[in-house]
Amino acid sequence: MVMDGESFKSGFAALVGRTNVGKSTLLNKVMGRKMAIMSDKPQTTRNKILCVLTREDSQVVFLDTPGIHKPKHKLGERLVQVALKTLNEVDLILFLVEANQPPGPGDLFVVERFAGLKTPVVLVVNKLDLVSKEELLPLLDQYSRLYNFLEIVPVSALTGENLPRLLEIITRNLPAGPKYYPDDMITDRPEAFIMAELIREKVLMLTSQEVPHSVAVVIEELDRRPNQVVAVRAVIYTERDSQKGILIGKQGQMMKQIGRLAREDIESLLGSKIYLELWVKVKTDWRNKEAQIRHFGYREDV
Repeated sequence: MVMDGESFKSGFAALVGRTNVGKSTLLNKVMGRKMAIMSDKPQTTRNKILCVLTREDSQVVFLDTPGIHKPKHKLGERLVQVALKTLNEVDLILFLVEANQPPGPGDLFVVERFAGLKTPVVLVVNKLDLVSKEELLPLLDQYSRLYNFLEIVPVSALTGENLPRLLEIITRNLPAGPKYYPDDMITDRPEAFIMAELIREKVLMLTSQEVPHSVAVVIEELDRRPNQVVAVRAVIYTERDSQKGILIGKQGQMMKQIGRLAREDIESLLGSKIYLELWVKVKTDWRNKEAQIRHFGYREDV
């Protein structure tokens, strides 16, 4: 039974940390479905993605933020601004680090951003499946000396180990209050955004180091046709002609592979048959051009 208004908990929890520590993997595991794209390449997440987990006694609104890193271009600066701004907008911060790595410059950079914050911070030590208990304990001691964390929770986002305990800690530390969103809502992002992210994920997965972070994906047309067929026209933007050639591939094979894998994920997302048309265009040095950054949807308020 749902408890009375005084007992029901609701609030916002931000996932923060340096790049490639598993924030998106954790979010997908908690939500029980693919909400954020995953890649072994850093700086995968570019937008603040809101996901809603509604349970009998609580509603947790998760914000998956771009990895905090030292930026190399204007887009990188924008991503870090988005992540840092979130720290003051939530009820709880989930700071993710890796169990198989000691605190490095990137982790220390994030911890420094907590100075003066009133928002409580839970340290989530991810990739528990990669270390033994003997290896883990000294690492937890190291982190406990860096900051006064509300809790320290080792988990494995990959296997789900200890995630129930993490969810219990999150719920316990949220304020009592009503639901912010309807029970059936799982994200504030439109379908077109999720589609574009799934296409970008396939680019990250399949292309060489030269291409991935120069890519932006825009859904230019979304047409719902009879018989539950959805026609999607998407443009993959990159910065150089050489990158365009890599994306298309010999006789178009790379583009076909990107399209096939993206279509499978989009069909799973929508439960509809998808006709996906992909194009590649060049926007020279777009990551350093403010107008292009905004045009592709990377704004400080998202």
